[in-house]
Amino acid sequence: MVAEANSSPEVLAQPTEVRYEAVIGLEVHCQLLTQSKIFAADANAFGAEPNTNISVITLGHPGTLPKLNRKAVEYAVRIGLACGSEITRHNIFARKNYFYPDLPKGYQLSQDKGPICVGGGILVKAKDPQTGQSYQTTIQLHHIHLEEDAGKSIHDGDEWATQLDYNRAGTPLIEMVTDPCIRTADEAGQYLTEVRRLVRYLDICDGNMEEGSLRCDVNVSIRPRGATNLGTKVEVKNLNSIRNVMRAVDSEFKRQVEIVESGGRIIQETRTFDASTGLSYAMREKETMNDYRYFPDPDLTPVVISDAWLADIQSRMPMLPAELYQKFTTHYGLPDYDAALLTDSKELADYYEAVCRHTSNYKAASNWIMGPVKSQLTEKMLRDRQFPISAERLASLIGLVDNGTISQTAAQQVLTLLIAQPDAIAEELAQTHGLIQNRNTDALQSLVEEVLTAWPDKVAQYRKGKKNLLGMFVGEVMKKSKGSADPKLVNELVTKTLQTT
Repeated sequence: MVAEANSSPEVLAQPTEVRYEAVIGLEVHCQLLTQSKIFAADANAFGAEPNTNISVITLGHPGTLPKLNRKAVEYAVRIGLACGSEITRHNIFARKNYFYPDLPKGYQLSQDKGPICVGGGILVKAKDPQTGQSYQTTIQLHHIHLEEDAGKSIHDGDEWATQLDYNRAGTPLIEMVTDPCIRTADEAGQYLTEVRRLVRYLDICDGNMEEGSLRCDVNVSIRPRGATNLGTKVEVKNLNSIRNVMRAVDSEFKRQVEIVESGGRIIQETRTFDASTGLSYAMREKETMNDYRYFPDPDLTPVVISDAWLADIQSRMPMLPAELYQKFTTHYGLPDYDAALLTDSKELADYYEAVCRHTSNYKAASNWIMGPVKSQLTEKMLRDRQFPISAERLASLIGLVDNGTISQTAAQQVLTLLIAQPDAIAEELAQTHGLIQNRNTDALQSLVEEVLTAWPDKVAQYRKGKKNLLGMFVGEVMKKSKGSADPKLVNELVTKTLQTT
């Protein structure tokens, strides 16, 4: 039970939940995008038929020997470098012993005393729940370690038995463990959002929480506001979305406050979260480190990350969101808003840069991607980089507007046509559908004179100083041309004619 840090009348008069603060730590598991598993050559692929991506090594048959996947080590180092962690040069793996049906060997190969990445942090932007004001804070990492995933237990596939799919067993994981430094549900949600964005930028995990390739466990305790001691933590599992992580934090905080306020005691336990009710339910009392009986795996030799290997990984690091943001605002001259939105996902950022390789109108490229193109994308299309039209064709469409071949309005129509016919040429589509702008000066001059002749009163008002009538004249000419006239040229012709006649 947590004791009050200050029981003055002023403090006791505050709302119950204001008198306490949450202390939160997150454990984020990221499945790595290697082609094979971490200790076996089985395919690392989601969606295969149950128990097809397995082997005698994954199943732990007697006499089999694991072999570490080099790419998994490199991916773990990448995330450590991105977070500013210290990279452990001498790495060993240990057996974490526990007996669940989804663990075919009876133990999990993991890192115990020496995680591959130590320390570091991730900067997040969050909002104060009391004031609504935004602020920045760095969520400190305790460590990042490598391990293998367990299989999957399926409880609703058979009325009488639990079914087991070992395809996932042996999938390489990194577990990112924060310090207990998170204070609010919003901080937890923003941190998880940044982790997902970071692993996608690094191309080490697809960050798909629906498929389980990114999973999060939450440790929550409470203490009186202003106290420094930590309370008893409770772990909440079964969180499959960022929203549910935030809901679970709030729910568990309220549950623990109610227990303490009623004179009860918080039990260290593991709970599962029910997304349909927003409540958590007890699963088991939490194991301690001694319960797992860690010891170094005798079949795996230590892995040494040499200076040369580390330098090679560093040399192949991609640009991260903060670096790209700086590039977009300086090299491309984009406003802060554009740069922030485009760098929100690696896929959008890469697509924008691809478009800019074919056009120098960087702001127009940003406007098209943030507007019409993005509105056509689903989350899956974005994740799979299935953009509705190629970067080169979008750039050609921008070029047609820039050189006056088609209007901005007509370009929207051409975009729709291109999405339906992605291999077509933008200018040919505009020609076929009568969307090429009329830049015939003589023909347009005739239309201008027709309009001005038809509106003598308005012409007189314009010449007396009512200059806002210019838009009306241009609009009437555009109507007569059935939208095919170049608005800029029409504007010039109307202005010139009004000044000279």
